[in-house]
Amino acid sequence: MEKTVKSTSRQRYFALDVLRGMTIALMILVNTPGSWSTIYAPFKHAYWHGFTLTDLVFPTFLFVIGNAASFSLGKYEQQSEAVFLRKIFKRSILIFLIGLFLSAFPFVYREAGELVLKDLSKIRIMGVLQRIALCYFFGSLILHYFRLRFALIFSAFLLLAYWFILWYFGSHPDPYSIENNAALKFDLLIFPKENLWKGFGIPFDPEGFLSTIPAIVNVIAGYAAGKFIQVFGNNKNTVVKLITAGLVFLGIGLVWSLYFPINKGIWTSSFVLYSTGWDLLILAVLILIIEILGFKRWTAFFESFGKNPLFVFIMSGVVVMLMAIIYIDGQPLKSWLYTNFYLSWISDYNASLAFAVTYILLMWLIGYLLKRKNIYIKV
Repeated sequence: MEKTVKSTSRQRYFALDVLRGMTIALMILVNTPGSWSTIYAPFKHAYWHGFTLTDLVFPTFLFVIGNAASFSLGKYEQQSEAVFLRKIFKRSILIFLIGLFLSAFPFVYREAGELVLKDLSKIRIMGVLQRIALCYFFGSLILHYFRLRFALIFSAFLLLAYWFILWYFGSHPDPYSIENNAALKFDLLIFPKENLWKGFGIPFDPEGFLSTIPAIVNVIAGYAAGKFIQVFGNNKNTVVKLITAGLVFLGIGLVWSLYFPINKGIWTSSFVLYSTGWDLLILAVLILIIEILGFKRWTAFFESFGKNPLFVFIMSGVVVMLMAIIYIDGQPLKSWLYTNFYLSWISDYNASLAFAVTYILLMWLIGYLLKRKNIYIKV
């Protein structure tokens, strides 16, 4: 029995590494096009309401974090509360601080070709890593101190409560618009507008504090899926049940979207259910292909991302930001490379995609070298 448990655990970690690696690879692909003005539609976020392949990336990463927690949190059951809390606090704070570091990095920018120091008082406070830190922290506390059944019931309460908050405190007749949503109003109560993201043309952060609350449910959903697989195993029956659950979540999300639109920017409750539905389907397909049918050769590429996901993701941000301040012939290194090595011989949309694919391969090389040397960088 013990030998079987260990074996299946390794298999599940292998499938988890692949899913995590696929998520990181897609995250890098959509974050580093050659030009932001020439991107194929699936690799763009929905501008506001709606859902694209790109919108699935972040909730899937949170789902994977929960999936991994279904294995890792168990070891704390035999240790003291002090050990558990120290680990969770430390990891969450470090991830949050790394996110702040990336907001400030590289501490300078170009203005009329000259390097100018950033005003650190105006850097973005929230962000992708900051949301990951908060979701990991609160998700871990909920899952450690309460039974899974309670965590799922509490998740439903969070989603319903969030819907009520956005409807009640948002400005009518459109409480879910960019300008009128309660998530923005709440963030402006705790953050100066200078510290919010400006990507929508106004100070608004899609990784704001209030909209992080429903994102915790993506972590809990991943944990529940991991526990389900541990109990029922990697078999056809599990695949069928995961597919069924995925379709149910997709259906509920679509029906709810008639009243509470699917929207990543404010991370609506329907978005949580819809993205979770897709994650369950993807997980089922991976188990079928990798564990049941035994097709594993294709997974080697994604393993290199999955073994050091946080480090590779950080490096993908650091390198591209450095390319923005290093100038060649009067233009940023990224623009120079894109213009001379991609745009010079293929069409603009294909050139932009080719640049992103090349960048993925560069990040893969970093992950591959670390994996080959058995170096696993964890926070």
